[in-house]
Amino acid sequence: MVAPWVENQLKKAMAQNSNLHVAHRIRCAAKYLAIALASFAVFCGSSQSETLFPSRVIRLIVPVAPGGGADAVARMLSEKMSLSLGAPIIIENKAGASGSIAAMEVARAAPDGYTLMQCYVATHSTNPAVLKIKYDPIADFTPVGMMAQTANVLVVGERVKAKSLQEFLAMARSKPGALSFSSAGSGSATHLIMEYLENQAKVDLVHVPYKGAAPAIQDLLGAQVDAMFPSLTTALPHIKSGRLRALAVASARRDPLLPEVPTVAEQGFAGFSAIQWWGLCAPAKTPEAVVARLNKALNDALSLPEIKLRLHDMAAEAMPLSPAQFESFLRVEVAKWTQLVRDTNLQIEQ
Repeated sequence: MVAPWVENQLKKAMAQNSNLHVAHRIRCAAKYLAIALASFAVFCGSSQSETLFPSRVIRLIVPVAPGGGADAVARMLSEKMSLSLGAPIIIENKAGASGSIAAMEVARAAPDGYTLMQCYVATHSTNPAVLKIKYDPIADFTPVGMMAQTANVLVVGERVKAKSLQEFLAMARSKPGALSFSSAGSGSATHLIMEYLENQAKVDLVHVPYKGAAPAIQDLLGAQVDAMFPSLTTALPHIKSGRLRALAVASARRDPLLPEVPTVAEQGFAGFSAIQWWGLCAPAKTPEAVVARLNKALNDALSLPEIKLRLHDMAAEAMPLSPAQFESFLRVEVAKWTQLVRDTNLQIEQ
């Protein structure tokens, strides 16, 4: 459709020149001009909207209940990001189905940067490996950046006398099926990490799933089960109190908060690594300029001394990454856990 002012100019030209060939050429030129002007306007409008981002409230969906380590990380970082972006970030906790409910909502949201999620090991690593989820952890999201990570730690309760990983495994081999471990649920990271260890060590433990990490560790403290592989953020207070004993950390290096506890790799299982992590994801096709703005705000927050200190107190470490680096990390995570499930022939009831 030709713009009105262009149409008026066309009519004047046709009135002044009865040559149909000339009139036809004028009409074609007018149409091309109108298309060019419309395209330019769309480009400018898009560029301006991205430049002005954010101009309203941003929703950050956290896929766990309030009060835990993941929620605390999201809240402390969103507060600093809000100041940097000049717009409020509102936290919405939407727990359920190991984070899949929140992930599906964000995957279907408008890709404008105003709906984000705190993606984490369940939503973007273990769920795709064990559950029939209705989203693709790579194709349906735009990685913005990493928030933080913490080690997972093998802990045992008071009734288990083992002082090292090898002693624990020796006990398990001497009485197959006698030792039990709790998890935050079938298919959760706390479940799969122990399955990973069982597969590598060739031992048989009894899995006792719970609805969340809190009741799982509570029954470990109450000696209802023998072991668990929670995050260090969850386990550290109980390790410090002496109610739980740490046998190994599942990270590439020893944790500075538990320097005396060796890694799983150091105790005979080279390459064993399974960390708890939190990141920031947006819907697929979110504009690069918007992603870059969010990534800078996130990494600026992670560089603040007060944030580093607060994360340290939670046994976590800031992990500033670019969107491309975070995407590479996600691809490796999905591949690792998918391969583990295949190797162990693990079946999860849904």
